Amino acid sequence: MPVFRELRAVDAERVLDAFVSDAAEMSRQGDVHDLATAEAYVTRILENPDIRTLVAVDDADQLLAFAAVSIDHDNANGWVFYWAHPDARRRGITSKLVRALADRALAEGGLYRLELGYRANNPGSAAVARAAGFVREGLEREKFLVDGTRVDVVTAARLKSDPV
Repeated sequence: MPVFRELRAVDAERVLDAFVSDAAEMSRQGDVHDLATAEAYVTRILENPDIRTLVAVDDADQLLAFAAVSIDHDNANGWVFYWAHPDARRRGITSKLVRALADRALAEGGLYRLELGYRANNPGSAAVARAAGFVREGLEREKFLVDGTRVDVVTAARLKSDPV
Protein backbone atom coordinates (compact mmCIF):
# COMPACT_ATOMS: atom_id res chain seq x y z
CA MET A 1 0.00 0.00 0.00
CA PRO A 2 1.60 3.29 -1.10
CA VAL A 3 2.12 6.14 1.33
CA PHE A 4 1.70 9.77 0.29
CA ARG A 5 4.18 12.49 1.22
CA GLU A 6 5.67 15.63 -0.30
CA LEU A 7 8.47 15.50 -2.87
CA ARG A 8 12.01 15.52 -1.41
CA ALA A 9 15.43 16.22 -2.90
CA VAL A 10 16.39 12.57 -2.31
CA ASP A 11 13.71 11.55 -4.83
CA ALA A 12 15.89 12.74 -7.74
CA GLU A 13 17.32 9.29 -8.50
CA ARG A 14 13.86 7.76 -8.75
CA VAL A 15 12.69 10.72 -10.87
CA LEU A 16 15.56 9.99 -13.23
CA ASP A 17 14.58 6.31 -13.33
CA ALA A 18 11.00 7.22 -14.23
CA PHE A 19 12.10 9.51 -17.05
CA VAL A 20 14.64 7.15 -18.60
CA SER A 21 12.44 4.06 -18.18
CA ASP A 22 9.85 5.55 -20.54
CA ALA A 23 11.54 8.47 -22.29
CA ALA A 24 8.90 8.79 -25.02
CA GLU A 25 5.98 9.08 -22.58
CA MET A 26 7.81 11.26 -20.05
CA SER A 27 9.35 13.73 -22.51
CA ARG A 28 6.36 16.09 -22.15
CA GLN A 29 6.98 16.28 -18.40
CA GLY A 30 10.42 17.83 -18.63
CA ASP A 31 14.00 17.37 -19.78
CA VAL A 32 15.45 14.75 -17.45
CA HIS A 33 18.17 12.51 -18.86
CA ASP A 34 20.82 12.21 -16.14
CA LEU A 35 21.14 12.71 -12.39
CA ALA A 36 22.06 16.40 -12.73
CA THR A 37 18.92 17.19 -14.74
CA ALA A 38 16.81 15.10 -12.34
CA GLU A 39 18.19 17.04 -9.39
CA ALA A 40 17.52 20.32 -11.22
CA TYR A 41 13.93 19.19 -12.00
CA VAL A 42 13.27 18.38 -8.34
CA THR A 43 14.98 21.56 -7.10
CA ARG A 44 12.95 23.75 -9.50
CA ILE A 45 9.74 22.26 -8.13
CA LEU A 46 10.78 22.40 -4.47
CA GLU A 47 11.99 26.00 -4.69
CA ASN A 48 8.85 27.29 -6.41
CA PRO A 49 6.63 28.76 -3.66
CA ASP A 50 3.57 28.40 -5.90
CA ILE A 51 3.82 24.62 -6.36
CA ARG A 52 2.52 22.04 -3.88
CA THR A 53 3.49 18.41 -4.36
CA LEU A 54 2.40 14.98 -3.28
CA VAL A 55 4.12 11.73 -4.19
CA ALA A 56 3.25 8.09 -3.69
CA VAL A 57 6.05 5.93 -2.33
CA ASP A 58 6.38 2.22 -1.65
CA ASP A 59 7.44 0.52 1.59
CA ALA A 60 11.09 1.28 0.77
CA ASP A 61 10.24 5.00 0.31
CA GLN A 62 10.81 4.72 -3.46
CA LEU A 63 8.79 7.19 -5.53
CA LEU A 64 6.00 5.53 -7.54
CA ALA A 65 3.98 8.53 -8.75
CA PHE A 66 4.14 12.31 -8.64
CA ALA A 67 1.40 14.95 -8.56
CA ALA A 68 1.57 18.69 -8.11
CA VAL A 69 -0.55 21.79 -8.30
CA SER A 70 0.74 25.12 -9.57
CA ILE A 71 -1.19 27.82 -7.75
CA ASP A 72 -2.72 30.99 -9.20
CA HIS A 73 -3.28 32.86 -5.92
CA ASP A 74 -5.08 35.82 -7.52
CA ASN A 75 -7.90 33.58 -8.79
CA ALA A 76 -7.74 30.78 -6.18
CA ASN A 77 -7.11 28.32 -9.02
CA GLY A 78 -4.55 25.64 -9.60
CA TRP A 79 -3.13 23.68 -12.52
CA VAL A 80 -2.64 20.01 -11.70
CA PHE A 81 0.02 17.88 -13.34
CA TYR A 82 1.07 14.32 -12.66
CA TRP A 83 3.03 11.31 -13.86
CA ALA A 84 3.74 7.76 -12.78
CA HIS A 85 6.85 5.63 -12.81
CA PRO A 86 6.28 2.76 -15.27
CA ASP A 87 6.33 0.34 -12.30
CA ALA A 88 3.25 2.06 -10.85
CA ARG A 89 1.04 2.41 -13.91
CA ARG A 90 -2.35 0.72 -14.25
CA ARG A 91 -2.51 0.02 -10.50
CA GLY A 92 -4.74 2.92 -9.40
CA ILE A 93 -1.88 4.57 -7.50
CA THR A 94 -1.81 7.78 -9.53
CA SER A 95 -5.61 8.15 -9.41
CA LYS A 96 -5.58 7.95 -5.61
CA LEU A 97 -2.61 10.32 -5.43
CA VAL A 98 -4.21 12.97 -7.67
CA ARG A 99 -7.49 12.68 -5.75
CA ALA A 100 -5.63 13.20 -2.46
CA LEU A 101 -3.74 16.19 -3.86
CA ALA A 102 -6.96 17.73 -5.19
CA ASP A 103 -8.82 17.07 -1.92
CA ARG A 104 -6.04 18.78 0.02
CA ALA A 105 -5.75 21.75 -2.36
CA LEU A 106 -9.49 22.40 -2.28
CA ALA A 107 -10.05 21.76 1.44
CA GLU A 108 -6.89 23.17 3.00
CA GLY A 109 -5.08 25.05 0.26
CA GLY A 110 -7.55 27.86 -0.20
CA LEU A 111 -8.24 26.99 -3.82
CA TYR A 112 -11.65 26.95 -5.47
CA ARG A 113 -10.90 25.54 -8.93
CA LEU A 114 -8.38 22.98 -10.16
CA GLU A 115 -7.68 22.41 -13.84
CA LEU A 116 -5.71 19.87 -15.83
CA GLY A 117 -5.21 18.76 -19.39
CA TYR A 118 -4.28 15.47 -21.00
CA ARG A 119 -3.71 14.23 -24.52
CA ALA A 120 -6.94 12.93 -26.00
CA ASN A 121 -5.09 9.78 -27.07
CA ASN A 122 -3.94 9.00 -23.51
CA PRO A 123 -6.62 6.82 -21.89
CA GLY A 124 -4.50 6.26 -18.78
CA SER A 125 -4.35 9.96 -17.98
CA ALA A 126 -8.06 10.30 -18.74
CA ALA A 127 -8.81 7.54 -16.23
CA VAL A 128 -6.67 9.27 -13.58
CA ALA A 129 -8.53 12.56 -14.08
CA ARG A 130 -11.98 10.91 -13.88
CA ALA A 131 -11.09 8.87 -10.81
CA ALA A 132 -9.75 11.99 -9.11
CA GLY A 133 -13.12 13.72 -9.59
CA PHE A 134 -12.26 15.98 -12.52
CA VAL A 135 -15.04 16.77 -14.98
CA ARG A 136 -14.28 17.06 -18.67
CA GLU A 137 -14.88 20.61 -19.87
CA GLY A 138 -13.57 20.80 -23.38
CA LEU A 139 -11.21 19.87 -26.15
CA GLU A 140 -8.31 21.99 -27.37
CA ARG A 141 -7.84 20.85 -30.94
CA GLU A 142 -4.31 20.09 -32.13
CA LYS A 143 -2.76 21.87 -29.13
CA PHE A 144 0.38 19.77 -28.66
CA LEU A 145 2.99 18.78 -31.18
CA VAL A 146 4.16 15.26 -30.29
CA ASP A 147 6.76 13.61 -32.51
CA GLY A 148 5.73 15.79 -35.44
CA THR A 149 2.00 15.11 -35.05
CA ARG A 150 -0.59 17.54 -33.71
CA VAL A 151 -2.70 16.04 -30.89
CA ASP A 152 -5.84 17.22 -29.18
CA VAL A 153 -5.86 18.01 -25.46
CA VAL A 154 -8.84 17.38 -23.20
CA THR A 155 -9.38 19.93 -20.45
CA ALA A 156 -10.99 19.02 -17.16
CA ALA A 157 -11.64 20.76 -13.86
CA ARG A 158 -12.71 20.10 -10.33
CA LEU A 159 -14.42 22.76 -8.22
CA LYS A 160 -14.53 23.05 -4.45
CA SER A 161 -18.32 22.90 -4.81
CA ASP A 162 -18.28 19.64 -6.80
CA PRO A 163 -19.66 16.63 -4.92
CA VAL A 164 -16.91 14.33 -3.68
